[in-house]
Amino acid sequence: MALWRARSKGQERERLAALAGEASADAAVAMEAEAAEAAEAAKETDPAGITPESSPQTPDGDEPPPPPAPPDLTAAAFFDVDNTMMVGASIFHFARGLAARKYFTASDLAGFAWQQLRFRVGGKEGNVDGIREQGLSFVAGATVEQLTEVGEEIYDELMADKIWAGTRALAQMHLDAGQRVWLVTATPVELAAIIARRLGLTGALGTVAESIDGVYTGRLVGDLLHGRAKAHAVRALAAREGLNLRRCTAYSDSQNDVPMLSVVGTAVAINPDADLRDTARARGWEIRDFRTGRKAARIGVPSVLGAGAVAGAVAGAVAYRRRV
Repeated sequence: MALWRARSKGQERERLAALAGEASADAAVAMEAEAAEAAEAAKETDPAGITPESSPQTPDGDEPPPPPAPPDLTAAAFFDVDNTMMVGASIFHFARGLAARKYFTASDLAGFAWQQLRFRVGGKEGNVDGIREQGLSFVAGATVEQLTEVGEEIYDELMADKIWAGTRALAQMHLDAGQRVWLVTATPVELAAIIARRLGLTGALGTVAESIDGVYTGRLVGDLLHGRAKAHAVRALAAREGLNLRRCTAYSDSQNDVPMLSVVGTAVAINPDADLRDTARARGWEIRDFRTGRKAARIGVPSVLGAGAVAGAVAGAVAYRRRV
């Protein structure tokens, strides 16, 4: 009976992971289409097609970049965000911004984050369902437009200066080769899309929070985009975009992302945790580390918590605040 229950629970989690991946791929494709429409509309009003986000980002006095390479339609790159593209956890930076705007208090967040740390270290599986249910409930009742507006502000305040230059250069390498580049993260897809847009990337795969008529219900579509869900999302997006996964590349810092790293032809460990470093060496994956000394050790701590736990911490803190 115990074996049957464990197997049934595992099957349900796999189903939710697949659902999360499909929903994330659908959202990424829809956002890409919306961006293309917006770009076309901008060209109609500005024939030169130059906007603050599309104009060449070069230092004063430098020549503009060369013309883009022809599109490589079957190859792409997928980048994890937390500790891979950005120092620390993007959802935690977002939480700090929300706390500053009185969505909840810093002590609320700290208290719940400590509970989640005890769960991750102690390994008590009973809390997993609670994290899933809490998910991103902190947006319940807010509109998609509100979250996007706040996300833009928080990116400028707390995230823009935390992008790893080395990882950003790798993403640019793929763009220069005519390939598309997506972020893949447990962070809400709307916030992930902001990060991708600010970095000049193609788009993002992220956790999809259910919304009705533009208002969040506080429920997730499937599960957090974490672990196996990321692999499902990459496969789903590849199917929709006609990508050859054997020609694609994935980058991450975490052992949790081995499923995603394993579905592409080239896997690269960026600022890896100890387990991923071992896995990368065993499988012959390239390793890039942009950290140094004590800074590397300090930055590695959020990956111990895991994206799911941090997202759960944010959700739980706000849920708790609303009850009191």
